[in-house]
Amino acid sequence: MTTAHEGGGADAMEYTRLGRTALQVSRLCLGTLNLGVRTTREEAFALMDEALERGINFFDTADQYGWQQYKGFTEELIGAWFAQGGGRRERVVLGTKVFNPMSDLPNDQGLSARHIIAACEESLRRLGTDWIDLYQMHHVDRAASWEEVWQAMEVLVQQGKIRYVGSSNFAGWHLVAAQEAANRRHFLGIVSEQCVYNLVTRYVELELVPAAQAYGMGVLVWSPLHGGLLGGALRKLADGTAVKTAQGRASVALEQHRATVTRYEKLCAEAGLDPAEVGLAWVLNRPGVTSVVVGPRTTAQLDGARRALGLRLDEGLLAELEELFPPLGNGGPGPEAWAW
Repeated sequence: MTTAHEGGGADAMEYTRLGRTALQVSRLCLGTLNLGVRTTREEAFALMDEALERGINFFDTADQYGWQQYKGFTEELIGAWFAQGGGRRERVVLGTKVFNPMSDLPNDQGLSARHIIAACEESLRRLGTDWIDLYQMHHVDRAASWEEVWQAMEVLVQQGKIRYVGSSNFAGWHLVAAQEAANRRHFLGIVSEQCVYNLVTRYVELELVPAAQAYGMGVLVWSPLHGGLLGGALRKLADGTAVKTAQGRASVALEQHRATVTRYEKLCAEAGLDPAEVGLAWVLNRPGVTSVVVGPRTTAQLDGARRALGLRLDEGLLAELEELFPPLGNGGPGPEAWAW
């Protein structure tokens, strides 16, 4: 439920509770994957300042981000931004992640109690802060028992180093297993799940989102435009302004979905709407979605994301989007999606 607004106008920021917690987060979350990598340091600092100015209080990063330079680079960049003062740290709800290998050492990865605690200490050092608001498991670790994971997380909460625990890239049954183990320990457990969700990739509708809703977990969406595929990819390629679309996952997906993306961009043009804003607006208004992680490289992209927040797609356009990008099976959650 949206509980607060900042500023006025159609693109005023909205805030909502993070899952079943009392923590208020903006419905747009600043993703930091591009900062300092596809931007300069100065541009990164300016984007973070502008995000705060525009009411975005929720920032997301990970210990491995910035690996193109070195792992930990992005956390250090954010830490340097915090160090400028001006209440920057106090105004930000900060999420980071743990799981991925940070070196070649066998215990410098995963969700062992040793790594969780050591990685948190290193993230705090790089970020130059005393606490992390949302400490997210970046992936499930099939070798780690939930008893071990929760023991480590409890230590960090008791020490005041983290406030809440989240997950990312989990399956629905992982959420259930993790939360039931936390419940047995009388621990708050998982308060949010960060997953890939967009018009092209709708797997989470089957079981993940229903599980998160049942347990009072917020749903945070990464890659809402499928790596730029839904952000006007064909137009950008034609005029030579494509960046993310011209490489990686979006480039591969474009070859698979070129005909559909062509129709999508035509549909958006006929409606007089920007494809990126339509894609963001669609996922922002899906059931169970708390906040959408956006990774702008420019102020214009940041402003576009804010406009998407206030965009309400009419029933006719929604129906056409559903035809272009149909849900899995019969639609809706399982088992109805694949059974009677």
